[in-house]
Formats: sequence, structure tokens, C-alpha cells
Amino acid sequence: MCGIVGYIGNKKAVPVLINGLLSLEYRGYDSAGIAVLNQSNNEYDLKVVKDKGRVKNLEANPELDTLLGTTGIAHTRWATHGMPSKENSHPHLDNSKKFAVVHNGIIENYVELRKILQDNGYTLYSETDTEVIPNLIHMNYNGNILEAVSKTMKLLKGSYAIEVISPLFPDKIIVAKKDSPLVVGIGKNENYVASDIPAVLAHTNNFYFLDEQEIAVVEKDSIKFYDINLKEVKKDIKNIEWDAESSEKNGFEDYMLKEIYEQPQAIRETIGSRLSLDEKVNLELGNIDFTKFDKIYIVACGTAMHAGIAAKYSLEKFCKIPTEVDMASEFRYRNPLVNEHTLCIFISQSGETADTIAALRLAKEAGATTISVVNVIGSSITRLSDYTIYTHAGPEIAVASTKAYTCQVTLLNILAIYIAEALGYNSEELNKFKVDLLELPDKVKDVLETMEQVKDFAEKVYTQKDLYFIGRGLDYAVSMEGSLKLKEISYIHSEAYAAGELKHGPIALIEKGTTVIGVATSPITTEKTLSNLEESITRGANVLVVTNQNIKNGKIDLMIHIPGTNPYLSPVLSVIPLQLFAYYIAKNKKLDVDKPRNLAKSVTVE
Repeated sequence: MCGIVGYIGNKKAVPVLINGLLSLEYRGYDSAGIAVLNQSNNEYDLKVVKDKGRVKNLEANPELDTLLGTTGIAHTRWATHGMPSKENSHPHLDNSKKFAVVHNGIIENYVELRKILQDNGYTLYSETDTEVIPNLIHMNYNGNILEAVSKTMKLLKGSYAIEVISPLFPDKIIVAKKDSPLVVGIGKNENYVASDIPAVLAHTNNFYFLDEQEIAVVEKDSIKFYDINLKEVKKDIKNIEWDAESSEKNGFEDYMLKEIYEQPQAIRETIGSRLSLDEKVNLELGNIDFTKFDKIYIVACGTAMHAGIAAKYSLEKFCKIPTEVDMASEFRYRNPLVNEHTLCIFISQSGETADTIAALRLAKEAGATTISVVNVIGSSITRLSDYTIYTHAGPEIAVASTKAYTCQVTLLNILAIYIAEALGYNSEELNKFKVDLLELPDKVKDVLETMEQVKDFAEKVYTQKDLYFIGRGLDYAVSMEGSLKLKEISYIHSEAYAAGELKHGPIALIEKGTTVIGVATSPITTEKTLSNLEESITRGANVLVVTNQNIKNGKIDLMIHIPGTNPYLSPVLSVIPLQLFAYYIAKNKKLDVDKPRNLAKSVTVE
């Protein structure tokens, strides 16, 4: 999940491109680069400057002073393939150094494409998926750049927004997209390209939006659009009126809301090329002998621990290995039974969580095999772990985690399939699980489109002092995360209980006007959960239920229906209404949802 910018006009390109990158960076990107077409004696030369680190590192690079051209492209990278390094930074060139490309997205079949290129005599210098694109364009180029880009697009599987420049067509920037955002900004004798409106909002409010598998030819005084088969497409200009504060958040009022709505794409990129119906899951975990493990520990803190609780069920179901979830802050103080027959999975968004790092060190000392699930490449936990698999959630700026959680649950379920396949547990049920995982991003999108009801309910109950969440099994895991979100950003006291435990004490807290949130997605336990909710309704509670079951109960105040899915994936869908519920409660209380009091994004002390 990266940021890209392009400029063509009469001004020097570098300042425009740098400012565009800075407006996209927000925080957390790990490398940046620029390619510009320099002109000398009517000859054009392609110049590239790039480096590891934040945009400010690139901005301070004296080599930028040599980039004098008025056409250029730029990129700030959140690494998905290859560690952050100068070699892996964008822009990438083909072997002839005639085509420069920046890319936002993931090319899922890049391994196959690399082999095709290598078989045709090409050398690839980076670890990235992107480097195949300029070389494929070169391989397909016979004097017509549009045909070359079209043929290349038809070879690519995955998501991409790309920009291409070349001295072979110095008056043009070629752009194309599929499943990644891309806009073209309209100026006077100059035009702009960006993955996000904020990158160029300082220069224009008028934009074209590319649709799926479309190509644009951008010149300084014209823009033409084509579909993938090079049939010309006509587009309407959209005028965008945003203030500077909103533009940083892509039009959303807060980063948290923006990140909630980024979940379909974040989950899609986390699945990436790891999962297909025709092959075994690919997580690049070397040659781990999973037959030697008699126990799995999942160790994490807060939201990451809740993701682990959700994953426990699928790990035990498909891998048939007893799995225990532990708080990292408690793990090393209770002398856990860990040895060389133990697999320990550590989860952390930042990769810098102090308690999790301490637990990881203990597990390694005891001889356990360690796998980390992390969102930040090169972080401390990734360096300490035997193996790391990355969520591709992109930078998460709001303190309360949303998209990192759903990406963690998604990736842990992929890991469960990976281990099951390694153990030889192939079944029709496992294959159906893969199908359900691949459908997950679209179902998340469907949930997000039906959330006005949550907003209305939040307006009715935001003055509450206490709220309760209940569910059974996986629904209890989600209830814990929903309760935590509400505490984090609204400062309302909230508790989550396994629904069956309600009558064993907590029901004493329920009185007229108390709000109870029920999660009921399992066909096995929904009836039981409804009985527990009925006990709350009898005592005067206001009740909201998140469900994918056919429930008929006129006493429930609000029923939020979500799409059906595999029960082990239901936490990804059922948590979204709870994220939005917490968000709207906090907004009604006029609180800063992005920066709740007393909390830090990365907890680096024990």
C-alpha cells in the first residue's frame, strides 16, 4: 500500500513530486524515489533518485538538484515484497533503462512472471514484485506504448496503479489501474497523477477517476482514456471541494474512519498471492516440520491478542493441535510449558510491543519455534523471530486498531490452512475455506455499505455509563474486541462476557436502560445467545444484535445483518459494526477518536 504521484507540464517536476509524496506519507512509509525526464540538446534522458527511509531523506538528497525536467513520477513505499532498501525502492527500470515505473498494489503472479522474463534473457535486480512491470513493457514494446501496456496488464494478476515514463515518449505519462486507486488532476498546461487526491489537491480541484483496467495517456495539455483493449473511453470531470485537514484523510473526518473503510483493500492485499484455489498456500516459512509440535501458543497484547483468540478456533479445527492464547504481559511470569515441541506465534501491529518482545525471547530461550505476524517490516519482533509473515494493512495512524486487527485474523486463518496442508490434512472443507477467504474482501465492503443503522443507534445510547457485549465461541472473541474499542475511544466502561456466563453473576449489573450488544453468527450457538439476550431484555436492557442468522425477535431494538461466511471468518465481518459503533459513540461525545487519552500506538515499555 504505497503512494504515487506524477507531473507533466512546464514547471520543474521535482518540487511538485516531493510535496505530493509528503502529503501522502502520513507516517510509516519506508522508502521513496523519483524518476524525471531530463532534456539536453533535444535529447531526453531518464534520471532516477531513490533511497531507503522517509520522504525527508529523499528530499535532502543532493542528487535531486540534477533532476531538472518537467515530466516525472514519484513513489513512497510501504514494503510488501523485499526489505526496505535502495534496490527495492521505486521507481524501477527495465534492463534497457528506457522505461521507469512506479506501482501501488501487489502483483500476485510475479514469481511466474519473473521466470518468464528470465527465460527471455532479462535480469531482475530487486526482490520486488514491481520490477517485472517495466521489463514486461519492454518485452511487449514494438513502437506502440499503449499496446505494450495493454499486453502487460493482461499478464498481471493482482492489484496495481502504475505510472510509466520513457525518453521514447517524452511528452507523455502512461498510467493504468486495477483494484488500486488512481486519479488524474487537471491543470492549465499541466496535469497531475496520484494514488490519492491529497497529493495534488494544492494544485487542482478537478479530477478524472480511472475505473478498473483502464489506461490514461496524460500530456501537459490533454488526457485520453482507454479500456484494456484500447477502445477510447470518455470521462466526466469531478470537482472536489475539500479543506486541507480533510484532504490528509482522503475526505474522511478522522483517520480511524478512513482506516475502517480501507479494510476491504487491506484484507485483499494481505491475502495477495499467498492463497489460490489451485495450489497450496504460500507463506515462505521454509522447511518447518509441523509434525513435531504438540502445542501452539499464540502470544500478544490487546487487539492483537483478540485476533489470536479468533484464530485459535481455526488452528485447532484444521491443524488438530491444541492451541492456547496468552497475554504477552503474563506469559513469561507464569513459567509456561514451552520446549522444542512448541510452536509460538507472536502478533503485533508495530513489531515493537515490549511485552511481546520479552515473551518472544523467553520462548526462543526455551527452544520453541517462533513465527511472528507483524505489520511493520524490519521491526524488532521480525528480527528476533525465526519466521515472519506480514499483514499488508499499510500504515495505521489512529491509535485504536481496526484494519490491522482484521488483517491479522485473515492472515492467521491463512496460516492455519498452511499448517494443515503441511500436515497433509487436505479436505473439501479446507478447499471451501479457501474460497470463503478469497470472497472476504467483497463481503467486508458489503458490511461497510449498510452501517447507517449503527450510527443511529449510537446516537441513542452514547450517554450510557456502562455497556456490555456478549457472544459465544468466536462471537465472544469479537465481543472482547468490540468492548475494547469502545473503552479505548469513548471512555465508557464496557465489559465482554461469554454469553453463557451472564447469569453466573454479571446479570446483576443489567437494569432498565442498560445497553447490551450481542454477537450471534454461529448456527450452533445463536439460539443459546438469544436466550441470554432475552434475559437482558426482560430486565429492561436496550439490545443491539450483529448476526448473519435468520433471527425473528421483535423485542430486539436493532438487528445488524452481515453477510454469511465460513464461521471461522465471521470475526472479520462481525467486528466492523462494533468498530463503527465505538467510532460514532466517541463522535457523539465530541472526543478525539484518533488520539484517545493515555494511549500510544506502539507500547514500547512493559
